[in-house]
Amino acid sequence: MRIDAHQHFWRPARGDYGWLDRAPSAIVRDAMPEELEPLLTAAGVQRTILVQAAPSEAETAFLLSLAALTPFVAGVVGWIDFDAPDAVRRVQAAATTPLLRGLRPMVQDIDDTSWLARSDLDPVFEAMAEAGLRFDALVQPRHLAALRERLRRHPGLRVVIDHGAKPNIARGDISAWRDDLRAIAAETSACCKLSGLATEAAPGWADADLAPYVDVLAATFGAHRLMWGSDWPVLNLNGDYLGWSEAADRLLADLSPEDLAWVRGGTAAEFYGVVA
Repeated sequence: MRIDAHQHFWRPARGDYGWLDRAPSAIVRDAMPEELEPLLTAAGVQRTILVQAAPSEAETAFLLSLAALTPFVAGVVGWIDFDAPDAVRRVQAAATTPLLRGLRPMVQDIDDTSWLARSDLDPVFEAMAEAGLRFDALVQPRHLAALRERLRRHPGLRVVIDHGAKPNIARGDISAWRDDLRAIAAETSACCKLSGLATEAAPGWADADLAPYVDVLAATFGAHRLMWGSDWPVLNLNGDYLGWSEAADRLLADLSPEDLAWVRGGTAAEFYGVVA
């Protein structure tokens, strides 16, 4: 079973996306299940994980309602306000929703680079670990030191790093990003998503542009801790669904069939609790 571990749906008219209001017009439009379904079929993908794109609990409720009506969606990663006084209660309430598998604060949009390491957030992350909710870490390379500190405090928290921590591929930045990810992988059980790389590359990217970064992720996390995702429809800014899917298979061609199956579905199924 192939799983897309990271895709979005949105309806801009809902009005709570913020960042999408400033995005290129190519993606400022409705992105809904009926558009994604034929792309999944073409790529041989059976199930998906639907991930939040707005910092609001209203959007999470919207996604959960879509997921309930969309058979290929296996689970939702939602949002709560981690800074709210009752954040622990919100985590506990979220954990009672069957389709909700995890939470994602939009760390990349928070000005404070050290936000993840704040000690007053310890009870919130501990509540996630106790409730069995996964943490999707939407981070950039500048956040990796704080993420490493956060993960040290919560060894029982299930964590996946979104989009390989968004290395600046267009600029060729790799050394510090690679070293920070290696430290996190060695010290923790964190997983990582092989997603979002096309968006970080220069326009018109080729396999060779992404290969050094894919190689780092595959070597650092191994097949059982790496999961493929499309990041659709953000992907459309610098690629397309089938093109990225086929590129990922080429870039992972040195893996055994068994390891490739883990990256393309097995890791996500285990991490998010997806059943066939």
